Amino acid sequence: MTALQHPASSTLKGLRRASVILVIVALAVCAVLGIVLLLAGAWGDTQGRVLVTAFVVALFATTALCHLAQVDRPLRAVGFAGIAASVLALVPALVLVWADWWTMGGDTAAWWWKSLAVLGILAGSLAQANLLLLLAGRRRSAVRIVLAITLVMIAVVAVMIWLPILSDGDIPGVDGEWYWRLFGVAAILDGLGTIVLPVLGLVLREAPAGFAVLALRGPESALPRLDALAAEDGSTRAQAAQALLLRGLEDR
Repeated sequence: MTALQHPASSTLKGLRRASVILVIVALAVCAVLGIVLLLAGAWGDTQGRVLVTAFVVALFATTALCHLAQVDRPLRAVGFAGIAASVLALVPALVLVWADWWTMGGDTAAWWWKSLAVLGILAGSLAQANLLLLLAGRRRSAVRIVLAITLVMIAVVAVMIWLPILSDGDIPGVDGEWYWRLFGVAAILDGLGTIVLPVLGLVLREAPAGFAVLALRGPESALPRLDALAAEDGSTRAQAAQALLLRGLEDR
């Protein structure tokens, strides 16, 4: 019998498929248009805007894929927040590509650029966080500690970039040497955690659900008998030891 697929699961798969197709189509448009323009030598304003538009759409569709990895998990709220941030960031990006922003009033143009910077940083930070949160269910303390530190550093880096943008440079001000030094420290820890965390997830394997990890000491002379039992059952030494332990507990 074929299991019925949950409607929400079908919708999620459809969204992921659509995002992948959008990324591929946008990158293909970039590649084809770039090749044509280079060979034909006919570079105009419209062609340039089309090329940038395709690149921007591909970029934000890629961040959406990162967010979609989290929307069917317990922390789905972060995934949905990331999708909203990517969609909102795409709006000022397209406005700045197609509008003659240099002819706008200074305040209007600055508002669009600030919106793009703030929302773009938010979308990128949440994309990074949503990928790392795939390891949120791990029980290993090392993984959980590194994950928590890295998430904090992602937030710190984002906020420390936002503040100078939103305050027009009033933060950190003229004497901002220590501000940027601390920013550098946070950025290094952010990058380090992002690299180390997936490696820890691979190295520190999780115990199977429902099983406890026991470290037992026994006489070395018992190992040949354990190996013989494992050979009879076609199992491993660990599986044979587990079977003996369970059998002994059941006989109590």
